Amino acid sequence: MATENYSTVTEFILGGLTKRPELQLPLFFLFLWIYLVTMIGNLGMISLICLNAQLHTPMYYFLSNLSLVDLCYSSVITPKMLVNFVSERNIISYAGCMSQLYFFLVFVIAECYMLTAMAYDRYVAICSPLLYNIIMSHQVCSLLVAVVYAMGLIGSTIEISLMLKLNYCDVRISHYFCDILPLMKLSCFSTRDIEITVFFLAGFNIIVTSLTVLVSYAFIFSSILRISTREGRSKAFSTCSSHLAAVGLFYGSTSFMYLKPSSASSLAQENVASVFYTTVIPMLNPLIYSLRNKDVKAALKKTLRKMF
Repeated sequence: MATENYSTVTEFILGGLTKRPELQLPLFFLFLWIYLVTMIGNLGMISLICLNAQLHTPMYYFLSNLSLVDLCYSSVITPKMLVNFVSERNIISYAGCMSQLYFFLVFVIAECYMLTAMAYDRYVAICSPLLYNIIMSHQVCSLLVAVVYAMGLIGSTIEISLMLKLNYCDVRISHYFCDILPLMKLSCFSTRDIEITVFFLAGFNIIVTSLTVLVSYAFIFSSILRISTREGRSKAFSTCSSHLAAVGLFYGSTSFMYLKPSSASSLAQENVASVFYTTVIPMLNPLIYSLRNKDVKAALKKTLRKMF
């Protein structure tokens, strides 16, 4: 029976964010606004960095790639979610579901490692300022970014290969997009081995990258405390505050989703955490980095003066 059911699974039905019809249209406009802000903010950040020579530094090179990653993984999830708000049936094909999951994992894993690369950049800038331009050369920055995307592709390929082996006895996904844990619940057989593997991979990505960030900032704070002037300490800390905010938001929500057993939280809690890191964080990151960054604000004013 399981094999027969598996052979007929050509599409899934997404559960969506809410079952209440009166909320569908308000949620559509809310998430459409969030997505538009995300697109404008991240595309604007990438364009601003490309157009202004004073932003052609390692820090902003990583930031432009972070904006690209945010833009991509928000675009993997949000457009389909918007369509589902105004559709009678929230259907996604089997191939579409697996593709969505694959690219979502690519960019989420890449985000982990991009934030780590940015922490290393701040560590070198503050702890070894005289050697910064030598250590963070163009070749080194390009290599770090290549490793970031490679880790995303490798991790996603491993996890999607596990999901493709599953036999599905149900087509109703209790989530608003194709994610690993909701899909595993549809399996005809026990997914304990796959769940352990996914937990290990997620744990490896989150723990290794977050520990690297924590160690980097331990050295950074140690160096900041040794700066004699209050103004110098304030300036050094201001270069890290935006990155710290982005790291806290991202790792907090992803750890809640993936570093726990699949039965440890309610569907509502999982949806809130998922919405936060799939739609809200990609919108917030360019705002965090622009509102708290004098160089970005100065470059924006300069660009606007040229345009108008």
